[in-house]
Amino acid sequence: MHSNNALVFIRVHSWLILVALVFLLRLPFLNQAIQGDDVYYLYGAEHAQIDPLHPTHAHYLFQGDLVDMRGHPHGPLNSWILAVPLAVLGDVREAPFHFLYILWSLIATFAMWSLARRFCDQPFLATLLFLAVPAFVVNGNSLEADLPFLALWLAAIALFVKAIDEDSRPMLGWSAMFGALAGLAAYQSILLTPVLAVYLFDKRRSLNRAGNRAGNLAWVVILAAPLTIAAWQAFELASSGVLPASVLLGYMRSYGFQSAANKARSAVALIVHSGWIVSPVVLLFLKGPRWRWIAAGAAGAAALIFDPNPLFAFSAACGVLLLTSCFRRDFVSLWVLIFFAGAAVVFFAGSARYLLPIAAPVAILVVRQSSRAVLAVGFVLQMTLSLGLAIVNYQHWDAYRRFAASLSKEVSERRVWINADWGLRWYLQQEGALPMPRDQPVEPGEIVVSSALALPLPVNGQLVPLSQMEIRPAIPLRLISLDRRSGYSQGGLLPFEISTGPIDELRAEMAIQRKPTLIWISPRDPDAAVQILSGLSSDGWMSDKATVLLKAPDHPLPLRAEIYIPPAATARNVKIFVEGALVAEETFGSPGSYVIGIPPFAAGPNVTVTLTVDQTFSTREDRRKLGIIVSGIGFK
Repeated sequence: MHSNNALVFIRVHSWLILVALVFLLRLPFLNQAIQGDDVYYLYGAEHAQIDPLHPTHAHYLFQGDLVDMRGHPHGPLNSWILAVPLAVLGDVREAPFHFLYILWSLIATFAMWSLARRFCDQPFLATLLFLAVPAFVVNGNSLEADLPFLALWLAAIALFVKAIDEDSRPMLGWSAMFGALAGLAAYQSILLTPVLAVYLFDKRRSLNRAGNRAGNLAWVVILAAPLTIAAWQAFELASSGVLPASVLLGYMRSYGFQSAANKARSAVALIVHSGWIVSPVVLLFLKGPRWRWIAAGAAGAAALIFDPNPLFAFSAACGVLLLTSCFRRDFVSLWVLIFFAGAAVVFFAGSARYLLPIAAPVAILVVRQSSRAVLAVGFVLQMTLSLGLAIVNYQHWDAYRRFAASLSKEVSERRVWINADWGLRWYLQQEGALPMPRDQPVEPGEIVVSSALALPLPVNGQLVPLSQMEIRPAIPLRLISLDRRSGYSQGGLLPFEISTGPIDELRAEMAIQRKPTLIWISPRDPDAAVQILSGLSSDGWMSDKATVLLKAPDHPLPLRAEIYIPPAATARNVKIFVEGALVAEETFGSPGSYVIGIPPFAAGPNVTVTLTVDQTFSTREDRRKLGIIVSGIGFK
C-alpha cells in the first residue's frame, strides 16, 4: 500500500515538474512575432471564416506568383485550429495564439512520458532530453503545423502501445482519432502505418491468444492516417472538383522542388540534423559496437571533402553515430529508421523540425545506453543551446515587426509594396501594404520594402533609400542568415551557424521619376535596366507582357523590336502598344529571328512601349513564364 502511494507521488511529482518546465519554455516567448510559414496557415484561418469547410481554398502570393493553398504540403487542420481563436478574438494577437499552442507541447510531453515509461527505466530523464531538443524548443514557439502534428503523432503511438499492452479497444479508438487528426495535419503522417505495424507485428503472438479483443481492430487502426488523407482528398474532389494532391504535385514540378539534387541535399541535411536531436556529448558516450565509430569517422571524413567546415563534418559524424545505434530489432530503433528513411524520400529540403517525430525514440534510446551523469550534462548543454537559438529566433522575427511598425505613417500616405515573404509581409499587410507580384511596375512616389533574406524579387524601377535596418543579434548563433550556411530552416547544410554576421538587411525605398536617356534598349545592357518597367529579364526573356520606357529620338525614327522565338517557345502572336494603343501585330508560323515595328512617328519626350505575346511556357529548370527572347527594342 505504502509502495503504491509512493509510486503515485513520484509520478505526480514528475508530471508537475514536466508541466512547469513546458510553461517555463513557452511563457517567455508568448509575444513571439509571426514567423516563417505562420503566414500561410493564417491565410487559411482567415479563409475559414467565410468557408469553414475549405480553409485551404485560400489564394496568396508566393515568391511573386499567385498560388492555391490546396497545393500546400499540409492538410487543413492547422488552419482550422488557428481559425478558432481568430473567430473569438476577431484578429491575430500573438500572445493568446501562442498560449493556446502550449496545449500541443503539453500533449507531446505527456505522450513522451507514457512512451518512456514503457520503453526505458528512466522515463523522467528521457522526457527531459525530449524537451531540450532544439526543434522542440524553437519551433514550439511558432504557429506552424510542427507541434500540432508532433503531439498528435506521439499521442497516436503512445495510446496504440498502451492499447495493445492492456488489450483495450477504447484506447485503440483514441489512438485512431489522434492518428486521423495527424493525417489532417501533415502528409508525412502516412509513416504512422509502418511504425505502428512494427509494434503490432512484434506483439502478434500475444494478440492471437484467446479472448484478445483488440487484435483485429488494431490492424485497421494503423491505417487511420492514410485513410483520413484519402477521405479528405475525396471530399475536396467531390466538393470543389480539385484534388489537392494534384495541385501539390504541379507546384513540386513547376518549382523544381523534387529534383534529384534537392533530394540528395535534403538527405544529407537530415543526417546532419539527426546529430543534434540530443547533445553530441551524449552520442559520443553511447555504448555499442566499434564499427559504428568507423562508419561515423568515414562520414566525417567524407563531409570534410564535401565542405571543409568542421561543424558540418562533426555533425555528419554524430548523425551517422546516432543512426547506426538504431540498427537493432526493437520497436524504438525501428521507429527511428522507418521515419528517417521516409523523411529522406518525402522531403525536398532537410530541416531540423522535420525530424521531430523521432525525437522521442532517440531520447529513449540514448537513456538506455548512457550513464545518468552523461545524460545530465547533455541535457544542460542541449537546453542551453536550444534556448540560445530560440532567443535569436525571437529577435529575428521581432525585428520584422518593429520595422513594419516604423513604416506605419508611410503606409497610410502612399502605396507600399512588400518585396518579401514570411513575417515581414504579414506585419506590413496589417499596416495596409500590398504584397508585390512578379513584374509589378513601380510608379514614382511608391515605396518598396524589401528583405535581402526573405526571397526578394527583382524590382524594375529607380529607387532611393528611405530607411533600413540590419538584423544582427548579439548571441553568436544563427538558424538562418544572409550567409545561408545554416540548414536549420533553409539554405545550407550546417545544423546552425556559429556567427555574429547579419541575419537580414531590410530596406524601405521610394521610386522616383525615371529620366530615360536611351532610345534603344538591349536587355543585357546594365544601363538599360532603369528603363525596363516590367516583364523583361536581363537575359532577354520576356513574360507575356514587357514594358519599357524610351527617350524619344531627336528626329523621327522607326520603332522596332528585334525578337527570337526559340523552338521550345509556344508564343506566335506578337503585339506592340505605344502609350497603351495597339500599333503593330504579327503572327509568326515557326521559330526564328524576326523584326516587328512601325514607321517613324511624332512622339513626346518619353515613350512607353509594351510588347505582348499570346502564350508562355515554363521548364523544370526555369519556372518563369517564358514568352520570347527580346534582343532589343526602341527607335532604330
